[in-house]
Amino acid sequence: MPSTVEKLSPSRVKITVEVPFTELKPALDKAYRDIASQVNIPGFRKGKVPPLVVDQRFGRMTVVQEAINQSLPQLYAQAIQENELNPLGEPEVEVTKLEDGELVEFTAEVDVRPEFEVPAFDTVKVEVEPLKVDDAAIDERIDILRQRFSTMNDVDRPAADGDVVTVDLAASQNGEELPEATADGIQYTIGSEGMLDGLDEAVTGLSAGDTATFESQLVGGPLQGENVQVQVTLQKVSERILPEVDDEFAQLVSEFDTVEEMRADLRTSVENAARIEQANDARDKVLEDLIGQIDIEIPEKVLASEIEGRHQQIQQQLEMAGMTLDKYLEDTDSEETAEEFWAEIDSRAADALKAQMVLDQVAETEQVEMTQQDLTQHILRKAQQSGHSPEQEMQHMMEHNHMGEWMTEIRRGKALQLMVAGATITDTDGNVVDLSNLREDGSIGEPEEAESADSPDSPDSPDSPDSPDSPASPDSADEPETDEAKA
Repeated sequence: MPSTVEKLSPSRVKITVEVPFTELKPALDKAYRDIASQVNIPGFRKGKVPPLVVDQRFGRMTVVQEAINQSLPQLYAQAIQENELNPLGEPEVEVTKLEDGELVEFTAEVDVRPEFEVPAFDTVKVEVEPLKVDDAAIDERIDILRQRFSTMNDVDRPAADGDVVTVDLAASQNGEELPEATADGIQYTIGSEGMLDGLDEAVTGLSAGDTATFESQLVGGPLQGENVQVQVTLQKVSERILPEVDDEFAQLVSEFDTVEEMRADLRTSVENAARIEQANDARDKVLEDLIGQIDIEIPEKVLASEIEGRHQQIQQQLEMAGMTLDKYLEDTDSEETAEEFWAEIDSRAADALKAQMVLDQVAETEQVEMTQQDLTQHILRKAQQSGHSPEQEMQHMMEHNHMGEWMTEIRRGKALQLMVAGATITDTDGNVVDLSNLREDGSIGEPEEAESADSPDSPDSPDSPDSPDSPASPDSADEPETDEAKA
């Protein structure tokens, strides 16, 4: 099947394909069978109508056109593969010549990945923050455990900061009660600031049975953001009793017998989390540095489609949250205007597309291979992230035809891993940061472990950039986390 490629621009080509009619015969036979099985013609059993009769009734060109339509996707894919093109969008296809029994010619215009050179990985030098794990981080985790295993003791005194109070809330606006903003028996910890502005001040100092009124803004429902008057009645004051940090506490909340052992394990956990955060930062910066060295022309239609998709996603998130963009920016104390916000989103969309193109080219150049074990680990990570079982995640992949997409994520992640391995990474104290032996949980393996982890038999691939805790997949790495995720 001869085909030629005309370069219309650095990122768009026109493919012309000539198809001999002999290659259309299977599709023509199928088209005749399909039509014969759908029509009722006197004198013939359904499905047994001869091609000549079909031609007489419906016209030969109807059948030919059906055969061409069925064949075009496969013929187009074959031309793409033969010419080693990397399409970035859907093609615009046109049949330009049709000689029945002889030849069919069609053209396809499509945006493709432009040609560019990826700099040598060892030219990349990035800095990250050093690992810092102090006692305060350990104490914070212990405090969380103490809160979780605390007990409540009802007290007969005015409510104070840190107390857990049980309250009834009744809101009104312009003297009219609002039933949808009324709730009884709500438990609230004074000082947590997790409910209504002004509630902390209103209940502090109240005793059981006391009532106070304050003004606030509703944080949900149809009147979200509107000013209302809230009457709070305090039913009960409870004091939170935190357990002492001793060996008995360590045995209660962990597998360890002593506080020292528990603290040592918590320190390891904090160090591993910090190491993962440092690795994620390094990956982002390596990719950003490489992209910054490459001048890539992004096809206009591809970029416009990516930007539109991100805008729609953010708008949907805002609508689900019941707020406008201006309200979101105000609530997050952002100094950005709406125009600046969207400009930043558009810029990140362009960077994400560049990242994908760079990673795809690196994967091809370095001949990155994927195994069934890679896909299995990817499914396990997605299951852990979503809270589903691996079986549910596998079923979701099959039902929604995500395998190709997920394999692309894995391949890009492996490409980024190669880039990171070749780059020079130091912390701001001047120490070299070696990510080669980093396991997914943040712990450090022995060099021989890291080497074996790349084999298909290894259950984990250290420094795996497509893990839930890592932003190495460009679809997540370059997603505007601060903006879209919070919105």
